[in-house]
Amino acid sequence: MENRSVPPGPYRATKLWNEVTASFRAGMPLRKHRQHFKKYGNCFTAEEAVDWLYDLLRNNSNFGPEVTRQQTIQLLRKFLKNHVIEDIKGRWGSENLDDNSQLFRFPANSPLKTLPRRHPELRKTSIDNFSKDKDSIFKLRNLSRRTPKKHGLQFFQENTEYMNCEINNEDQENSIYNREISQKDVEEVWRYIILIYLQTILGVSSLEEVINPKQVIPEYIMYNMTNTSKHGIVILQDKSDDLPHWVLSAMKCLANWPRSNDMNNPTYIGFERDVFRTIADYFLDLPEPLLTFEYYELFVNILDLLQPHLERVAIDALQLCCLLLPPPNRRKLQLLMRMISRMSQNVDMPQLHDTMGTRSLMIHTFSRCILCCAEEVGLDEILAARLVSFLMDHHQEILQVPSYLQSAVENHLDHLKKGCIKNPRDGLIAPLPTYSYCKQISAQEFDEQKVSTSQAAIAELLENIIKNKSLPLKEKRKKLKQFQKEYPLIYQKRFPTTESEAALFGDKPTIKQPMLILRKPKFHSIRY
Repeated sequence: MENRSVPPGPYRATKLWNEVTASFRAGMPLRKHRQHFKKYGNCFTAEEAVDWLYDLLRNNSNFGPEVTRQQTIQLLRKFLKNHVIEDIKGRWGSENLDDNSQLFRFPANSPLKTLPRRHPELRKTSIDNFSKDKDSIFKLRNLSRRTPKKHGLQFFQENTEYMNCEINNEDQENSIYNREISQKDVEEVWRYIILIYLQTILGVSSLEEVINPKQVIPEYIMYNMTNTSKHGIVILQDKSDDLPHWVLSAMKCLANWPRSNDMNNPTYIGFERDVFRTIADYFLDLPEPLLTFEYYELFVNILDLLQPHLERVAIDALQLCCLLLPPPNRRKLQLLMRMISRMSQNVDMPQLHDTMGTRSLMIHTFSRCILCCAEEVGLDEILAARLVSFLMDHHQEILQVPSYLQSAVENHLDHLKKGCIKNPRDGLIAPLPTYSYCKQISAQEFDEQKVSTSQAAIAELLENIIKNKSLPLKEKRKKLKQFQKEYPLIYQKRFPTTESEAALFGDKPTIKQPMLILRKPKFHSIRY
């Protein structure tokens, strides 16, 4: 399989499945094997398959080096269940596969899955709604990414009544039309702006194949933006949707281990494992993943942003997508990510698994509780593990409230109120700003840029030492001598000769010029 990313679009997980299975079928070496005194041709052992597929997944940008050998075995078991492979006797489905010398082969039928087609009515409705939004009065005049001084919560608390009243008479001179802002107007602006931002960040021409605009519920976004604690965690008004008290207590116990004020029960050997198992059982029994089934395609399409050079894009996209979640789901996700991140970084945390580290255990346990497809895709576990790993490292920024979004909505509602954007054909509409992100470069270009950039920074440091007039001469000599020892090539480039170095201090060269060599007189021997 070529090391290239599957482009964003609908049913990306199915496309990845087809690419992996096709590559495995085409590249897996086949040879003769002997088993139970019989010879079998064109087959392979389970151990050989694990080795080959493990190397394939780790070296592919769609999955990355975070893939574990156990996840590769799980994927091969799904290959066997879906008849991508079969055992040497033609059995599949209910058979098992382990990392051993058991023989398998490829069946004659194709392993590729057919891409499901979206329902025509749903697709037409999605396109029509999105087109109507583009042609409606909700046109963006300006989308500023600058953080406003006023927090979004303050805006909604102060302006609930303001949005539902008419414009004051003193504002009529500066407005083209008078318009009353209804709650429906506010909700449509929220829906439209978050879709525009998401489309711009992802750099796609349309979101219609990834998410239906009807799936974007403005009430969820507004609630997640405004009803938060000082730490940014959603506060639920209906406590029946919250985590049970005993789960919250258990999570607080492990998140603050060994300093916990909420657990007064005496501990025992294995106490931490039992508490962790209690939390895991609760999340595993949830009826759907925290990111919900309907947003599965949306989050899977962000997986390509998870590459190092697109880290900023991935954070911005995930920040917006997590605002779409129902408030109870967002709260559970916030609390869960805080707990597993703290546990993974806690050096005092006792070992919770016999063979697995804390971070790997967190990802393995909760990945499918966070991201999963309603219909089993096969690559769910690997895709979810990659996303959860990224969330663990950046959850504080991803799950915070993006204040620039609040600023854009305020600005848009203000123009809507004044009638500046009533007709899209008038000349008052400014185009949406464009955002450009760095393009992927080769590893060789990256190494070259890394060297040149670091050398430029070091050379700038040398110039700062040279031009620092407040630095005593003795101290400057000392620093330059140390710099020459650490970076001789850069120092030599700045001072190619001893004269150039001496000119800096206004004294004689540090290295003396070679003395004039006089020819020795010849002595004649007195002997004849």
